Amino acid sequence: MRLRPILKEPLVQFLVLGGLLFLLYQWRSGGTGIGSNRIVVTTGQVASLAASFERTWMRPPTGAELKGLVDDFVREELAVREATGQGLEQGDIVIRRRLRQKYEFLLEDEVAAAAPTDTELHAWLDAHPDQFRREPVIGLRQVYVRTDRRGAAARSHATAILTRLKAGADPLTLGDPTLLPLEVAPSRASDIARQFGDTFATAISALEPGRWLGPVESGYGLHLVYLTEKDAGSAPTLDQVREEVTREFLAARRTAGLDSLYQRLRQKYRITIERPAGDTL
Repeated sequence: MRLRPILKEPLVQFLVLGGLLFLLYQWRSGGTGIGSNRIVVTTGQVASLAASFERTWMRPPTGAELKGLVDDFVREELAVREATGQGLEQGDIVIRRRLRQKYEFLLEDEVAAAAPTDTELHAWLDAHPDQFRREPVIGLRQVYVRTDRRGAAARSHATAILTRLKAGADPLTLGDPTLLPLEVAPSRASDIARQFGDTFATAISALEPGRWLGPVESGYGLHLVYLTEKDAGSAPTLDQVREEVTREFLAARRTAGLDSLYQRLRQKYRITIERPAGDTL
């Protein structure tokens, strides 16, 4: 018979032996994965459930509470297996997104596992200087002129006040009442913008300190401004912004790593995109 020589082939014997071992394992243990009728809650899983309970409630669970946790874990495993067996996970956008999220979390942990070197961080800082540049710091005094009250005469009135200020007049005796501060201690440009508006903050950043200038316009009206201090900002050293640079570097490395991985994964699949007639995708 032709079957006997085939059975003598080493490869056939190996496959038959492997199949028998697999059937024996399934018969003796039933398997524990999806599709198996056996569920094993390991000691490690029980310990994890207890640790999670303790983190939440700041105490270890009682015996009854731990039993409840294990029972709930088994119920969840039963539901997942039955739902998966019925294909309920297919086409569910929430499950698909959750699976992708978990998959990418695992990959991101692998990508970010190695701490960046100082050489890499220095290179990142040099390539993105504006991202970490320190904001300008400005201190100022101001005299306010209301445009809603003075109308068209507001600018000429402000110019007249500027002349008096340059002649040494006391700024506290000039201008219109306002709830805005008449003097601002050295502050970041963004903080000044929150008080006076972006237009005002941008305009005064171009002024020279040490003399009265203006009028400078804001959303509130006109201002005569005297800069008491001005630091145009500077590029920080790595030690000054190490935490921020490390965070941004790792985020970029994770993104690049995921992009590279997905490009490699695409090579494993034949991707077909069916488009309706006239579609311009």
